Amino acid sequence: MKTCGIVVEYNPFHNGHIHHINQTRKITQCDLLIAVMSPNFVQRGEPAIIDKWQRTRLALEHGVDLVVELPFIYATQSAQPFAMGAMHLLNLMKCEAFCFGSESHDLQELIRLSQFEKIELDKKKAPVQSYEQMYGTLYANDILGINYLKYSKNMTPYCIKRTNHYFDDRLEEHISSATSIRKAIQGHQDVSKATPAKIENPVFLEDFYPMIQLLLFTLPKDSLKELFLMDEGIENLLIKNAQFSSFEEFMNHCISKKYTRSRIQRTCIHLLNQTTKKQVNALALPGSVRILGANEKGRKYLRKGNFPYASKFNQIEEVYRQMEYKASCLYSLALPEHLREDFRKRELEAPVFL
Repeated sequence: MKTCGIVVEYNPFHNGHIHHINQTRKITQCDLLIAVMSPNFVQRGEPAIIDKWQRTRLALEHGVDLVVELPFIYATQSAQPFAMGAMHLLNLMKCEAFCFGSESHDLQELIRLSQFEKIELDKKKAPVQSYEQMYGTLYANDILGINYLKYSKNMTPYCIKRTNHYFDDRLEEHISSATSIRKAIQGHQDVSKATPAKIENPVFLEDFYPMIQLLLFTLPKDSLKELFLMDEGIENLLIKNAQFSSFEEFMNHCISKKYTRSRIQRTCIHLLNQTTKKQVNALALPGSVRILGANEKGRKYLRKGNFPYASKFNQIEEVYRQMEYKASCLYSLALPEHLREDFRKRELEAPVFL
């Protein structure tokens, strides 16, 4: 049985993702398709517009056989740790191949870039701080692809040409970017032609802005400095700009050449979730995989026992279990009040089985 992995967020799940699933199956000729999916918070430093359970069900209904969770701490970091965490899970599951979307669709060039161990820099330039800076001329999916390749070990890589750009904000008739769909939902537009998802209670980072302000105004600076991603005095920038009444004003005054929107937003997520540097520094890569959902083919694969996995919440390694439950409790606060308790309970229940 040939297994192939994909790394996804589905924020939200849309027609382009259906295309990706279908093309992955066609190109790789896999028997089993596994999706490593971000949980309730995603790589751009935002809450997913709909929760992970709804996205899991949509993935299974449209061609994925097994959905596993990328832990919160990897899902809410930049390209390198995000890819490292995702590929670690695919390697743990003994996946034979993986497939990713690419703007350039030049797999050999991406492989070449992934094999760089040292990069000669102009001595007058500042040291490279991130892959985004290192490969500034590349688009987001190519940057992720380079990092997937770096951590892929013995898996056979495939890539699929993206049909639009990651940051396209125009809602198209058939395939639109997730960015454009989220923007349209915020503007109360009909997105039913772009996504099969029924989005009834969308969640946005701005919903948490009063909490962000409260924490920035009340936590001592020494406590803020202990939080993950609170580096280089960024807490002073956030405190200064938290005076603005709207989240967009806050963001616009924080963003600079030094700090991208995603960097600021990821910092805010870890502020909200109170993730400490000490926690992250002590963290080992997970020794098992959390199952979010499976169809019958996926369940049959699990029964073979080829890799360690957790299908019950109490089977998750404790440090990851604590982080996920805290993140789900945080996410629940943006939902209508009558849904919050059931949502928190859902985190403790069984995966989605179709």
